[in-house]
Amino acid sequence: MRDFRSEALSHDPLHGYIPFSSVRDSTGDEACERDLIDHAWVQRLRQIHQLQTAWWVFPSAEHTRFQHVLGAMHLASRAVEALYESLAGVCHDVPSRGYVETLARAAALLHDVGHGPFGHFLDEHLLVDYGLTHETLGCVIIRQDLAPILRRLRGNPNSRLADGEQIDPEQICYLITRPREPDDPNAPRWLRFLRSLFCGLYTVDNMDFVLRDAYMSGFNIKAFDLDRLLHYSFFSERGLTMHTRGMPALVRFISVRAELFRSLYFHRTVRAIDLSLEDLFRESKQFLFPVSPLADLERYRRFTEWSLLIDVARWPEAADPVQRELGRKWNELLSRRRRWKMAAERTVFYSPNSGERGSIFSRAAFFEQSLRELLPRELKQIPLKVDLARHMHRPGTRGPAGGQNFLYDAARGQIRDLSDHELYRNIPMSYRLCRVYAETNEYDAVLAGALDTLVGPNEVDDRTNM
Repeated sequence: MRDFRSEALSHDPLHGYIPFSSVRDSTGDEACERDLIDHAWVQRLRQIHQLQTAWWVFPSAEHTRFQHVLGAMHLASRAVEALYESLAGVCHDVPSRGYVETLARAAALLHDVGHGPFGHFLDEHLLVDYGLTHETLGCVIIRQDLAPILRRLRGNPNSRLADGEQIDPEQICYLITRPREPDDPNAPRWLRFLRSLFCGLYTVDNMDFVLRDAYMSGFNIKAFDLDRLLHYSFFSERGLTMHTRGMPALVRFISVRAELFRSLYFHRTVRAIDLSLEDLFRESKQFLFPVSPLADLERYRRFTEWSLLIDVARWPEAADPVQRELGRKWNELLSRRRRWKMAAERTVFYSPNSGERGSIFSRAAFFEQSLRELLPRELKQIPLKVDLARHMHRPGTRGPAGGQNFLYDAARGQIRDLSDHELYRNIPMSYRLCRVYAETNEYDAVLAGALDTLVGPNEVDDRTNM
């Protein structure tokens, strides 16, 4: 009989009940998943929104990174349940199912542990100053603070480690770090294959956030067919492979994810808020977090959206005149009084053979300069912001991420590149939303005309939502 005393349940609107191991060993020899979930580093994710700044535009999308990592942990179990047998069939050095599942669950739970306020925004506007990403910072946190718990994990609600096995925190760091090369010869083959569930085309991370963000924002209550996607996935000798019968589900997933980026993450008002936040954060860093997070990890642990927003709300009463003026600007942002208004928007799609890197749209400064050159003399110096939001529909099959996913052609009985399938081949490689923002809408027609000269006219100018 299943030992119900050793587990607890967390109810989730997407996945139903999410079980996790919860009984703590009184001797201290064994840890449980609850020790990780209740750790201060994981609990702080309750104070960081999943949707960066989009929750200011989509009022129901108030969910946090904490809910997401629990969902990703649950999907790790579902993926291992569907894939472990095929993984063991092609990788003879694979550990027990209990080890693989516990490792994958822990990696999914901790993959966002390095995030700070506003998620990926902080990567681009603070962590980059110190050569960090939330992934590399997360690995430091795992090694320094969470490794003792990880080494004492003995299983999860579905399976147990074999005798003599011990979770290796370095393998978790390997799984959650985006690969720089297609292959790492020092990593076990089974671990390299497993990494495709964290850094590949469809992962436990993006499968959860697509479902969760679509549901919580009201975009779609069942964005794609998760069951079919997993059912037709398996590990072949080349890596994570999709049966041809699963291709419609995969294409649907890719398409919905792309539409989420366009309609939700890259919504015109969301990006306007991001542009305002970018300017404001640059001026505020000296007061918010003036050192590398590595120099003060404890301070970084306490640095969340709750702490940041509470602090800046008090700045209008600060003694320092610079900080006081910044506080006034922060209050304008918190009241959704945006400086920037979208004047024009066009979308540029790129095929696998198009030269995106050499395009005028690859660098914002060059794009803005080219746009200003097309404006009448009296408008050349008006305040403008250009935004070149980019989404990659699918990676190239020869890149680090693309090389982890393959196609099983049932008719030929062959493992092939995904790009050999006509459905996948006809998906654009990527797109850019080329936008121009101004302080007023007075010059929209002129700016749109200049943008048309650079891009070409767009048939649809979508200005839905708030």
